[in-house]
Amino acid sequence: MSMQESGENYLETILILQNKNGSVRSIDVARKLSVSKPSVSRAMGILRDDGFITMEANGELVLTEQGRARADAIYERHRFITRFLADVVGVSPETAETDACRIEHIISEETFDKIKEYLAEK
Repeated sequence: MSMQESGENYLETILILQNKNGSVRSIDVARKLSVSKPSVSRAMGILRDDGFITMEANGELVLTEQGRARADAIYERHRFITRFLADVVGVSPETAETDACRIEHIISEETFDKIKEYLAEK
């Protein structure tokens, strides 16, 4: 299933916040991404309709199995690309982080797999 970069960013953010705080609400996502609550509400509706999240009665956002798998894959790309850019290419950690956020959505599986292989050898 094709997903826009913004949807992937929302899933990744939910995963990161769940890992950090244990639970996530829309306001947490809005604060983390510096976006409006209505923007998050719209995005969460789309992610829910696509089967990536559920919304509990208390407002908690929960990744479904499908959502968790997608978020894990995106976050894995983010971590490896950030590490590659900082440790191998030598860009600053801040630049590596910023660039990884963009690259993680467009990089091919082949290129990503080669980056992982390269880092595994180091």
